[in-house]
Amino acid sequence: MEYFNFHTHKFKNQTSVLELVNQYPNEFDESIPFYSIGIHPWHIVENNIVAELKIIEEKLQRENCLALGECGLDKRIEVPFDLQLKVFEQQLLLAAKYKKPVIIHCVAAYQEVSEIKKKMKISVPMIIHGFSKKNQIAMQLVKEGFYLSFGKYLLKNPDLKPVFQNMPNDRFFLETDSIEETIQQVYKIASNYKNITIKDLQDIISSNYKNVFEQPKT
Repeated sequence: MEYFNFHTHKFKNQTSVLELVNQYPNEFDESIPFYSIGIHPWHIVENNIVAELKIIEEKLQRENCLALGECGLDKRIEVPFDLQLKVFEQQLLLAAKYKKPVIIHCVAAYQEVSEIKKKMKISVPMIIHGFSKKNQIAMQLVKEGFYLSFGKYLLKNPDLKPVFQNMPNDRFFLETDSIEETIQQVYKIASNYKNITIKDLQDIISSNYKNVFEQPKT
């Protein structure tokens, strides 16, 4: 593994990249080598929750399922927040049961995510994907044991540069999510911001991968 794409919706099948592809329970693709699976808060349908959780539990037990997610909380959508909380907590219970890291979608709900982590005593790694907020929020999340993944906003928002520069090297990942740019482009800007070589950055990400996913590199 030269590059690790922590979170993507587009499987590109590059030999140099380990891609952690986001999957949905009702649109599962068996051909994808490594995946995460979860109920995104945008796609919560109350009548489907039980069936989707059953699918998620079955898929989580497979070796090539690296994480649960993306799942989480979003205060800017119409799905009732109480329902989002219920579905998020049900998924966290599955992640804890099968010892899978959790990929988190969080919009305007960092306090609630942190409180749930503490309340439920979640010990599996929890990673906020697509991070784009200020340094104060980043450092508080790191202090509380979260990892942060950077991608689209690192490329498009220069204000994120000091936030990323301050990130401890053992607490971040890089991703493309749904953008057209490649993970190599994300690594390039990240290495520039950290003032390290691509090789050094690859070593950092590889170490973080081992710590979080606890499986051999491929």
